Amino acid sequence: MSVPDFTAVLRIEKSGRNGKSVTVIDRLPRSANFLDKLARMLKTRCGSGGTYKIEENGMIEIQGDKRGMIRSIFEKEKIRFKG
Repeated sequence: MSVPDFTAVLRIEKSGRNGKSVTVIDRLPRSANFLDKLARMLKTRCGSGGTYKIEENGMIEIQGDKRGMIRSIFEKEKIRFKG
């Protein structure tokens, strides 16, 4: 992947998910191709399920609390992030 020009925001959500936690990566580019590739890479490396959505910004959801893994993946891929 090329070096992106955005800052992703990581957070955990539980509400409306029957008590199960989901790691949300928000403020991503609104490109279905980019989101699909990034979501596939994250799901594979985290060993978890997930999906992506395009709303006002792109968003990826990964099942479980995978913030630590995602931070290390983003550092290796040189993707800026907060959270």
